[in-house]
This record gives sequence, C-alpha cells and structure tokens, in this order.
Amino acid sequence: MAITQAVCNSFKTELLGAVHDFDSGNAQVFKLALYTSAANLSAGTTAYTVTGEVPNTGQYVATGSALQSKQVSLDTATAIVTFADLSFTGVTLTARGAVIYNSSTSTNAAVCVLDFGADKTATSGTFTIQFPAFTAAAAILRIA
Repeated sequence: MAITQAVCNSFKTELLGAVHDFDSGNAQVFKLALYTSAANLSAGTTAYTVTGEVPNTGQYVATGSALQSKQVSLDTATAIVTFADLSFTGVTLTARGAVIYNSSTSTNAAVCVLDFGADKTATSGTFTIQFPAFTAAAAILRIA
C-alpha cells in the first residue's frame, strides 16, 4: 500500500460547491486521523476511512481528533489554512501518514492526505503533529 501526500481531488470540487467552510466562526469540525503504512491514501481519497487507521491507544481513538485554532489568510495571492499542533498523549503507535477531513459533512469528506515520509513512532509517550509555518510557501493547505 502507499500514502501519497496531496490535496484530495474531491475536496477541490467540494470547496467550489460550498461543502467546506474554514471560517473560524462556523461550527464545521475538521479532524485528523492517523494511518499505518498499510493504508492506501492519495489525491483520490474522498473520505475518512477506518482501513489502515492506527488502532486505539492512549488518547488516540478511531476517527482521530478535532483540529483546533483554524486560521485562514491570504498571503500575497495564495489562500492558506493552518491549525494548532495536535498531540496524542499516553500512546504507543506507529503512523506513516494522516488524513485531514471534515467531520461535519455526512460523508466525512477528505481534505488532504499527509505523508510523514517514513514511519513515525511513539512508545508510551506523546505523538505530535506539528503543522508548518503559516505562509504561502509552507502552510498545510494552500490554494494559489
């Protein structure tokens, strides 16, 4: 199987159809779920799936966790989105990637796939997703 980092194709059309709203004042909830190297995730991913998801351990539970502190901005001519870093404590897990998805939709619509580049492990500890700088060159989600 493979995990390939990408903005999901379905997200691009759903964004134009007003399915997703990143406005920090609205009630839509975006979540991040962790996946093992057994997962098959790519630009073709359309929704959250349990297939290949990291098993429950410590603070990590199936479906992942809600992302906090959404920020949306325009950096020059690029729209950017970021979230606060996310930590799962008391976990023993190995993850190869993640999916950010909109749990407010009836389908748990996928936004993007994250590829960690290699298996990342925590043993009886804390597993942290650290989001990149909130700039047009680095933000986790960029639309140019």
